[in-house]
Amino acid sequence: MASTVLTKENIQLGLETMPKEEAIQKAGEILQSQGYVNEAYVKEMMAREELTSTYMGNYLAIPHGTEDAKKEIKETGISILLFDEPIDWDGEEVRLVIGIAGKGDEHLEILSNIAITCSDESKLEDILNANSADELLNHFTEVTG
Repeated sequence: MASTVLTKENIQLGLETMPKEEAIQKAGEILQSQGYVNEAYVKEMMAREELTSTYMGNYLAIPHGTEDAKKEIKETGISILLFDEPIDWDGEEVRLVIGIAGKGDEHLEILSNIAITCSDESKLEDILNANSADELLNHFTEVTG
């Protein structure tokens, strides 16, 4: 069972381009395999994307479940996918996909912290050029508490 919001096992980098649906699925499967969510949460991440895009700007997308999916969250966690080349996210370029699952209202704090971290252009450039899971983990330590 997961006990930390973000671990090296939740991070994949150097990924090849794929359709956004596969990226959402992969981000959700990491959350599921690491014990943060039930399988149904991953389906709700796809449903959320159909309602409204989770593209945030600055090469960033933050897929997460619908309000109904809260019951499928075992504990708060995030997954990080870093792509070498941008993937197409409804006509926008995305290189950083951060899947989130937050118990209660914890997702709001995580979303806010991610947005602040990724709005700093020099920090974002460092994130996009990260060469290891450890490096990414260090960038997001303050995001996850």
